[in-house]
Amino acid sequence: MIITPDSPAFHQTRPDAEAELRAELAKRIMVIDGAMGTTIRGYGLDEQQTRGERFKSAPKDVRNNGDLLSLTNPEVIGDIHKRFLEAGADIIETNTFSGTSLAQSEFFHPGWDRGAHEEEGRKDPEFFQRVLEDKYLNELAWDINFESARLCRKWADEIGNKTGRKRYVAGAIGPMTVSLSQFPDPEDLSFRRITFDQAVEAYRHQIRGLIAGGSDILMVETIFDTLNAKAAVVAIGDVFAADKIKLPVMISAAVGNGGETMISGQVTEAYLHAVRHIRPLSIGLNCSLGPEKMRPHLSELAAKCDTFVSAYPNAGEPDPLSPTGFPYLPEDMERLMDDFAASGLLNLAGGCCGNTPEHIAAIAKAVSRHAPRLLPGQPAVPPMRLSGSQPYTVSAASNFLMIGERTNVTGSPKFSKLVKEGKLDEALAVARQQVENGANVIDINFDEGLLDGEATMTHFLKLIQAEPEIAKVPIMVDSSKWTVIEAGLKILRGRAGGRLRKQDPDLQTRLRYPGQRRGFPAGGHYL
Repeated sequence: MIITPDSPAFHQTRPDAEAELRAELAKRIMVIDGAMGTTIRGYGLDEQQTRGERFKSAPKDVRNNGDLLSLTNPEVIGDIHKRFLEAGADIIETNTFSGTSLAQSEFFHPGWDRGAHEEEGRKDPEFFQRVLEDKYLNELAWDINFESARLCRKWADEIGNKTGRKRYVAGAIGPMTVSLSQFPDPEDLSFRRITFDQAVEAYRHQIRGLIAGGSDILMVETIFDTLNAKAAVVAIGDVFAADKIKLPVMISAAVGNGGETMISGQVTEAYLHAVRHIRPLSIGLNCSLGPEKMRPHLSELAAKCDTFVSAYPNAGEPDPLSPTGFPYLPEDMERLMDDFAASGLLNLAGGCCGNTPEHIAAIAKAVSRHAPRLLPGQPAVPPMRLSGSQPYTVSAASNFLMIGERTNVTGSPKFSKLVKEGKLDEALAVARQQVENGANVIDINFDEGLLDGEATMTHFLKLIQAEPEIAKVPIMVDSSKWTVIEAGLKILRGRAGGRLRKQDPDLQTRLRYPGQRRGFPAGGHYL
């Protein structure tokens, strides 16, 4: 069932808990729940039990689609929430990790309920547009999010009232099963399976369901691709503005050995720069490769982050021989998270893959022994923080900033000629040379009467994102047209710069994309 903005249930939203959460986080380390998927495994549900009556004719196996269990086995999911709450969790997450229509299309192709066969060939924006327009998938996504949030809300309130300690529901917004940054076609590095706008649309639908179901917090988590996370952040902003709602936002990324996000390849500080502008309640790390390998990256984040920091790591690295699929026992997680807390790295702690209610009880015990991390002081004049895959900070003490402007059709005859001839692959060499020569930021401009500025900017920036040596530096999207700047910001996973070369009377109404600040002057300001 889809609830529209005119429906009474649509307006059953929670009050903004930001102030009370910040007050509580200043006093103690709060506890997040553990792994839904791991804990589901312990109930031994088979394919038919997962399907239930509603999905008995599903076109594919759905046993691994745990989000459906909120609809077919709510008593199991409710029991899991109850167990995590009884273990000491202050915040429980909705069972909605794959709660968008785009993610659910992995199990239910568009039109399957009307007898349509699954399409062969590569999935592309045209395919995902059909997903977004599919009535069955939209209703499924709504029901998953709305009912999962209602189930969480029921148990959070029941255990909270019973214990006298308020519990909170975090609407879980996962990374999707398709990436905005990946370039899956080696013959066309500008090809992406979905567009930024499509991701935003899918996330908006999910977010409205989570809010209507009673979420206190929106949690953008397990970020493999920062651009997907930016789409979720934009969707959150859109919903808040359109529906006159405000809830706390938590953001958490999954990182590899080098501290880089798994797909978009941003190191920890670059990821921090890319998301801190929305002033979330917390920024953190989860999943990843277990506590030990997460520790150095969490330490860096804790030292540089100006808001609360969360960590909910896996119970070690995957181990198929372990009962949970991960090797660490509750006592192992207690010891490791005790070290995190004792070192002043935590404001929120929990567990990801492999962490059962018993693990969360051990983690809650560990962090209760320590004071929360103190937020670092901030300079009177905040530095300008930009990022590509690497961070770049300009402070009051910086002498100068080197901006490469040869990737500008009005400033470089060579670059202009290559672009006009459609040789964008060759034009990349100009950008690469600027980085090799020491440019801190690259300015890119396609303001030329014979060019389609939006299309050219989009295409060229996609090519740049596929070039690690160029993509490591921040980009300045430069144009006299706001629509061109907007198009560029939808491609960049870091915190970009922007230069609007003339006054735009509608500028204030257009500032909604990642990295933008309201009230910046219309001639040359970093977004």
